[in-house]
Amino acid sequence: MNDATAIERPAGKNAVTWFGLCFSLCSMLLIRELFRAVSPQPGTTLTLAREACMFASAGALVWLVRRGEGLPLRSIGIGTSPVWKSLAWGVVIAVACVLPAAGIAMLTGYEHGPASQTFAKLPLWVVFIVVVRAGVVEELFYRGYAIERLQALGLGRFLSWLIPLTIFAVAHWTGEIANILIALVLGAILTVFYQRRRDLVANMFGHFLVDFVANVLPALFS
Repeated sequence: MNDATAIERPAGKNAVTWFGLCFSLCSMLLIRELFRAVSPQPGTTLTLAREACMFASAGALVWLVRRGEGLPLRSIGIGTSPVWKSLAWGVVIAVACVLPAAGIAMLTGYEHGPASQTFAKLPLWVVFIVVVRAGVVEELFYRGYAIERLQALGLGRFLSWLIPLTIFAVAHWTGEIANILIALVLGAILTVFYQRRRDLVANMFGHFLVDFVANVLPALFS
């Protein structure tokens, strides 16, 4: 497990953990679809409201870990490595993800899709908030919490990887097949890194860097 020590598992609180799993795997989808029902192409105000709800849901999950399960944040991969090392590994993760993502985007023409065009119309500072949320909340939900708790509940390593990865990839259906493919490949890379190091901060930073390079950096130089 490299420099990550053994991580605490929930004991005797399976009902709370099953609720946490449902929450981590489904809440972002529900929030997104509720806001899509209001407007399929949200402007600044609606986007900010949506992102605030997603950040709030992440806070609720952290509260559930600490209070509902009575476990430390190490149980979801936070604090398992020094911050400087997490940031360094985040850069490694980003490098491992950027080239496959760029290749898929070029082959599928993803950057010219309707979802990408709608996203590009938002102010850059709003895009930055979305990028931060994606890195933090998606890794918390689909890697740190889901993988750890599925394994703790006895589903085994393969299913504990496959279930969150599948939901994570399919959840990107609004960007059509290209976005699903990108999410599947990058999600698999992020899953491997998390399983190897149990360092959620590194995953969060790496995920953020990938989205920053793809969505914010080009706008800064355009």
